[in-house]
Amino acid sequence: MNWPAILAIYRYEMARTYRTLAQSVISPVISTSLYFVVFGAAIGSRIDSVEGVAYGAFIVPGLIMLTVITQGISNASFAIYFPKFIGTIYELLSAPVSFLEIVIGYVGAAATKSLLIGLIILGTATFFVEVQILHPVAMLVFLVLTCVSFSLFGFIIGIWAQNFEQLQLVPLLIITPLVFLGGSFYSISMLPPFWQTVTLFNPVVYLISGFRWSFYGTADVGIGLSLAMIALFLGLCLGATWWIFRTGWRIKS
Repeated sequence: MNWPAILAIYRYEMARTYRTLAQSVISPVISTSLYFVVFGAAIGSRIDSVEGVAYGAFIVPGLIMLTVITQGISNASFAIYFPKFIGTIYELLSAPVSFLEIVIGYVGAAATKSLLIGLIILGTATFFVEVQILHPVAMLVFLVLTCVSFSLFGFIIGIWAQNFEQLQLVPLLIITPLVFLGGSFYSISMLPPFWQTVTLFNPVVYLISGFRWSFYGTADVGIGLSLAMIALFLGLCLGATWWIFRTGWRIKS
């Protein structure tokens, strides 16, 4: 394993975060704070509690998931797309660096960024509501797995995209609606039976449900099933990445 090469890619991507601090960190924090003001204060004042948890506190795990998923995808997709756009990707491919080392460098940096932002959002939430974490280890496990898997998914999107419009297509039109409809701001038990069944086909439900369980001990689906779903998604992303580098799809042509 070429650790100096991995560290070089990782440091370069992390340095880009420091150069764009307002866009990378401050903007997500402000956006999430607005969610707390609108949903936590305005709507939460009309809802006593959801499954025994104050509504303002209930939406915290969903807001963190919304942020880390979108940030992981956007950071990783732009990180690999930009070298393709300016042509420096060929220098990277010709260097004595394996595809695994490239993926670890880019995805590791994107996952680190989204993880840090998620923890910042968690800290920000404590200024608005009283947050309780019953299972801190499980919370970190779900958070890290989500950051890594969706950063890897964003890496695949960055390779697939052929222009900046396509780079934003999947996050805006698919991922964000799935997160909003995945129980970020409500429990799926509040839905009619038919829509509860439909919602279970949304993979994001399992992420948010398991993550919320680590906070308050309540979940819409079983914790084992949540972990299995995120492990399956991570495995699919790893398989797709291996195939991309093996065939050179959208990289060498």
